[in-house]
Amino acid sequence: MSESVRYQKLISAAQNLPRPRCAVAHPCDAGSLAAVIEAARLGLFEPILTGPMARIRHVAEELQEDVSRYECIDTPHSHASAAAAVECVQSGGASLLMKGSLHTDELMHAVLTHQGGLRTERRISHVFIMDVPRYEELLFITDAAVNIMPDLETKADIVQNAIDLHTGLGLGVPRVAILSAVEQVTSKIPGTIEAAALCKMADRGQIVGGVLDGPLALDNAISPEAARVKGIDSKVAGRAQILVVPNLEAGNMLAKNLTFLGGASAAGIVLGARVPVILTSRADSLDTKLASCAVAAMYADYLARREIKPTRGIAHA
Repeated sequence: MSESVRYQKLISAAQNLPRPRCAVAHPCDAGSLAAVIEAARLGLFEPILTGPMARIRHVAEELQEDVSRYECIDTPHSHASAAAAVECVQSGGASLLMKGSLHTDELMHAVLTHQGGLRTERRISHVFIMDVPRYEELLFITDAAVNIMPDLETKADIVQNAIDLHTGLGLGVPRVAILSAVEQVTSKIPGTIEAAALCKMADRGQIVGGVLDGPLALDNAISPEAARVKGIDSKVAGRAQILVVPNLEAGNMLAKNLTFLGGASAAGIVLGARVPVILTSRADSLDTKLASCAVAAMYADYLARREIKPTRGIAHA
């Protein structure tokens, strides 16, 4: 069970939901297969394993586990494993997708392109759900894994995806900080202009469900004292729940800084596809992997209960 109290609440909540079916692509190492088995044992989902079954059974034997109880689809290699997992979703056989020991690019290529892929009108993006020891609540960071240099329209979808996830997890209306290096709008830093545009888009109903402010520097986004000293009066400053970064490099460095220097844990999923996609890293602890599974299961249930799929939150002329 998870050592993080915040993550444990997510896992407990997911255990009380109907168990979804999850297509797991290529769980061919001990870390990925152990996480799948433990998630199934906890009732977070019912796995469908896609991969070279001889290899998967060999790893299971090393773990002293039995995978014969699970549905298995034998494939020759990782590319075929990704394709088979996506096909499970396309056929309606699974409402979750999970990365095993293959490269992220392999799985996401299948998500985007295999037999039409799993795209929706919404741009696909990644959200880290971080448990930061010195922060009073879960902190979402987006996008630090998928969109390298997002334009304004892509950022609008990134923001909407994160807001929908926060809502779907039962965490209420989120406070969203659009980050930059400074809190003033200046043409010298184009990201500040896009931050201001995103806030105006929210005012016009093109982004819904959250309270946005930006540009905000990191300190005055998360520190009430920093916001007070700089004279920033807003509902978001000093107490943000979602941090929207200007690009992938900034987000990746922020998330890893919090993880490796700040002792944070970083669960994460990909949103905007037809189903939530669980992306775990080999460096993730078992607790973090289980939290990612729980988040995905809860969000899939949220979508199913409302009979909605991600659609674009902005209207294009």
